[in-house]
Amino acid sequence: MNKKLVIFSGAGMSAESGIKTFRATDGLWENHRIEDVATPEAFRRDPALVLEFYNLRRKQVMAAQPNAAHQMLAKLQNDFDVQIITQNIDDLHERAGSKNVLHLHGEIMKSRSSVDENDLYAVQNGKINLGDKCQRGFQLRPHVVWFGEDVPLIQTARHLASRADIFLIIGTSLVVYPAAGLVNAAPLQIPKYLIDPGDFDLHSYTNLQHIKQNATIGLQELLPVLQAFSE
Repeated sequence: MNKKLVIFSGAGMSAESGIKTFRATDGLWENHRIEDVATPEAFRRDPALVLEFYNLRRKQVMAAQPNAAHQMLAKLQNDFDVQIITQNIDDLHERAGSKNVLHLHGEIMKSRSSVDENDLYAVQNGKINLGDKCQRGFQLRPHVVWFGEDVPLIQTARHLASRADIFLIIGTSLVVYPAAGLVNAAPLQIPKYLIDPGDFDLHSYTNLQHIKQNATIGLQELLPVLQAFSE
């Protein structure tokens, strides 16, 4: 039986495909304040602005292509039982060929009813427009988790992490909770790897090794180590 490799990916995973991280150093997101485009209050206050903001982001995702790191993760399915848990709302993991992907913060290519988070629809023609309704007659919204909302799949993600034989983190700052706590849900004794060019204080983690590289270069360095585990 193949070992279970659980991968937790963040914005750095998709950055090499040209998808911008959600928050620049000036605290803005595509020149908007987070509070104006990514909260339930913003949607109630100005739904047209929020929908257009996500329509533009969706256009960026549709124009992007999976990068070499996405492709490498998909190929690991040949040697491991791979489960990806991602903070990213794009579909690049799936387009690269990864089969088991859990989107903690939602999926930009889906819409949902504004009154029922389980009433989901594929986005048609890349846009959600004001006046697009669910089957019960309520406005559709992006199927994403906004700031101030619960993360409904976090318990499922913790369960998946708890079953890992190897835990790999790619392109995340480990500061956005509750997602950042997933590394502590993995078994203490298993090998854990963090691929990210940033600086981290890893004293509070057990068996976590840091590869200070971007996703593609870091994975290239780690592949021989992972392949040794699969033999």
